[in-house]
Amino acid sequence: MVNINSFLANLLKWRFPGTAAGFFKSVYRKETGKHDIELLLDMALAYDRSNNCIKANEIYSEAMKEYPNDARPCYGMAVLYDMRKDYDKAIEYYKKAIEIEPGYSRAHFFLANVYDEIGDKDSAVTEYKNVIELKPNDFWAYNNLGVIYEEQNSNDAALEMFRKCLCISPEHYKALFNMGVIMNKIGYRDKSVDYYLHSIARNPHYPYSYLNLAMLYKDEGNYHKAVDILSNGIRRVKGAAFLYYNRACFNVRLNKLEDALKDVFEAVKISPELIKYMKDDKDLDPVRNLEGYSKISGSLN
Repeated sequence: MVNINSFLANLLKWRFPGTAAGFFKSVYRKETGKHDIELLLDMALAYDRSNNCIKANEIYSEAMKEYPNDARPCYGMAVLYDMRKDYDKAIEYYKKAIEIEPGYSRAHFFLANVYDEIGDKDSAVTEYKNVIELKPNDFWAYNNLGVIYEEQNSNDAALEMFRKCLCISPEHYKALFNMGVIMNKIGYRDKSVDYYLHSIARNPHYPYSYLNLAMLYKDEGNYHKAVDILSNGIRRVKGAAFLYYNRACFNVRLNKLEDALKDVFEAVKISPELIKYMKDDKDLDPVRNLEGYSKISGSLN
């Protein structure tokens, strides 16, 4: 038998979060509603989804008092702070959730994300390892841990993590992309190209695959090929200013200054903040002599 209140609440929660908050509030007024952990959690989430974080905070706080041995209200509160970039509070509540339930893998995972975000890489590594211990097939834990290792130039460890990703999901574009990154770093340029091409085939809308692949050809001085790759990316990915910007730099090397100027214009039209960076970029010096350059920079100041 379907509980109609529960059915309606879940339907409203995902499709009409504002309406859901009102629905939960009416149920909550009933005496039984005030002592229902599932209702409290759903109600807090509904308020959060309707951007009423103050009310969501109140409900999570009440749930923590009513159910001190349930980790979920602490986790919900942590996510609330995490999404609003209050990372100190997020860390506090993720830790509280883990203290109540040490095996709470999602709390470990998002705590690791916060540590990574604030630059505490060692703590992030520890937490991602905790996730992997709890969930040995967690693709994103391996992926994110591998990215940290690569940033730290622990390339063998990064390679191991990305290989784990491919064992879990052999055709995932992000794992293929990261294999392209690490293969180039350890000196396997051709394998790197293959991985980037494979990543593009799996997800043609991920702009960084085009950028990194183009950079491989740029490093060899093959600017024609680099421009072709970026052009392919520009056709497939909308709004990637850095693809236009880098194509402008490569077109300068090919002495296609008018084409470079057009790319600069498109790049700064998408991301006006690039104008400040562009002014100090030596690669674009030849473009500055063109009449259209002063019009572009003047219009964006």
